[in-house]
Amino acid sequence: MLKNTIITLLFLIGCFSIQAQVKSGERLVFAGSYEMKGLMTNIAQVTMKTATMQTSKSSYLHLSLEMATFSKWDNYFKIRDLYESFVNPTSLKPALYKRNIYEGGYTKSEKYTFGANGTVKSVSKRRNRAEVQKSFKIGPSTIDVVTLIYKLRATNFATIKQGQAISFTLVFDEKQYPVSVRYIGKETVVAGNLGKKECYKLSVMANTNKLKGKDKNLIYITADAKKVPTLIKFSIPIGVGQLTLTSATGI
Repeated sequence: MLKNTIITLLFLIGCFSIQAQVKSGERLVFAGSYEMKGLMTNIAQVTMKTATMQTSKSSYLHLSLEMATFSKWDNYFKIRDLYESFVNPTSLKPALYKRNIYEGGYTKSEKYTFGANGTVKSVSKRRNRAEVQKSFKIGPSTIDVVTLIYKLRATNFATIKQGQAISFTLVFDEKQYPVSVRYIGKETVVAGNLGKKECYKLSVMANTNKLKGKDKNLIYITADAKKVPTLIKFSIPIGVGQLTLTSATGI
């Protein structure tokens, strides 16, 4: 159950793709909750961070997303997931993507190296299995899921009409997924330490069986220059849940 929930959250957190300027040193913390017996119950924490990384040849922006169940839920289904992307600081074009997950005893590690010609070289390893190396092609606008999260905040909603949808493609588990997001309008929500904020309300649609219902998978981001994700609601075949912003620093 929680494994499907986490995958769904990755689809929902990031949805628009436009050239961006993302600030280094940000830290966003969310409480992840799932409906149990009719009540929303906090089960996990999701933390997104940005940092500058300098190599001998290039400067990158290190984007990371970490998910961990709260300790009282670890005996039920322990999650310790880390997703990372190293991108161009200006265009957010990914150069390297890494994923290391522990979900209820299941482990998997992945590393994608993005080539200039649209070729991705991947190395992956599942628990008790041999390492697998692959090479596959992606489209020019295809982006890994962590990079996509931060591209969301660069969207100029002043140029998007209410009801308009934008389409893009993300790569996940060595497959490409078409996703579209429709701008519904504005709504005021509680945004952790930021207080009440007017937010853009977005509806997510994807070619996957992980999402359920029309306008049941929603993202709210602040209707200001910072465009901070504040609330994410999701509906999947096994239930409903949400991510709620609790703390935003360095923005």
